[in-house]
Amino acid sequence: MLIVLVIAQVMSVANANLIAVALPPLSADLGASATQEQWIVDAYVLVLAALLVAGGVLSDRYGRRRALLAGLGIFAAGSLACALATSPGVLIAARVVQALGPPLVLPASLAILTANVSDPLQRARAIGYWGAGSGFGVAVGPLIGGAVVAGLGWRWAFGVNVPVALVLAVAAARFIPNDRPVRSAHRFDVLGALLVTGALGALVFGLIEGPARGWASLEVLASFAVAALTAAIFVAAERRHPAPLVDLELVRRPVFAAANLAAAAILFATLAVSVYISAFLQTFRELSPLETGLALLPLGGAVALLAPVSGRLTAHVRPRTLIAAGLLCSALGALLLSRVGGADGPGDVWPALLLLGAGAGIALPPTTATAVSAAPAARTGMASAIHNAGRQVGATLGVAALGSIVVSHAADGGAAAYADGLSVALVVTAVLLAAVAALTLRLIPRG
Repeated sequence: MLIVLVIAQVMSVANANLIAVALPPLSADLGASATQEQWIVDAYVLVLAALLVAGGVLSDRYGRRRALLAGLGIFAAGSLACALATSPGVLIAARVVQALGPPLVLPASLAILTANVSDPLQRARAIGYWGAGSGFGVAVGPLIGGAVVAGLGWRWAFGVNVPVALVLAVAAARFIPNDRPVRSAHRFDVLGALLVTGALGALVFGLIEGPARGWASLEVLASFAVAALTAAIFVAAERRHPAPLVDLELVRRPVFAAANLAAAAILFATLAVSVYISAFLQTFRELSPLETGLALLPLGGAVALLAPVSGRLTAHVRPRTLIAAGLLCSALGALLLSRVGGADGPGDVWPALLLLGAGAGIALPPTTATAVSAAPAARTGMASAIHNAGRQVGATLGVAALGSIVVSHAADGGAAAYADGLSVALVVTAVLLAAVAALTLRLIPRG
């Protein structure tokens, strides 16, 4: 059961950054602009982030194993559509379809794990392995993508998901126990799901389109206004709904909020760095997709190696200590990586990527354990869904915000301009990680 759930987690996460090494060849083939490239990445993480909470509620209502199987089927269909795309617009639409699967897979997988592992120590270890799936996905995404793109072409970077998802569905039906749906007397919060999706979509639209259209343009200012208004309406609607999509009382708990903010900050850094470092190495250092995947291996490899260790330590070391230490380690890595303009090959960026990944591996398991344990037993499904959503919101905003900085500086083209923009983005990332570390120490108590 654990193997099936971890592989499903790896596959869902890997497809957020697997596209990083495929962007240059697919852009050349389909004629995608820089803005369309950002949307090809963000269409996936945006939909994933916006629908994760709804996916968690649906998995509770209709059965977690059933939700997992449905998510894997949708993901396979969307991946096939991506592989057959004939234009940037079609590919972006297919990425939206592909992203409809993981919002069912991820909350269901964590909820299945916590429901079937009763011993607290074993559960902490299992969550550590599950959390390591995120790091392993970050690690193998560019590596598998690079190998597949180099050998078979960019379309197979999506096509390889189809048989893997189908095999996982068969294994899940065999090894995961069936569960009873949680009956609710209240209707599903459709309005809440639409509002949170609209708010996040409008915010990301403004961040991505800002450099191209101008930050003071009517379209960009209107998108930010729509995001703020929609978020306010969402909060008001959730307060009145008898069975809200998001329990606002849970979100207001300082420990829960701090754990989710820390996880979001880590994903903000790791996904955006993998996307834009990949583009820099392929476009301006002329590395092949496979070489680029190998260059990014220290980032995800460190997460995958350290997350299980951190999961075990969570039972013995104060979570806030591990979270703050991981955030500061990643901040140091981002700061060292800001000197990327002087990198001639992959070896020049490995130490910085190793630090960035090590910090993520140390911080992610205790953020998950803290977020889930901060919720009442009846709200663990919602808590895990909100936690996963927070991670993906961080990843979405990272690609959009850091991409805006890079694109703004690189408007004139050239390696130096791109490197300058990337350096500024990485310094901003380092400052953000350090600030969240300080906030974590303030909000999470010593006990």
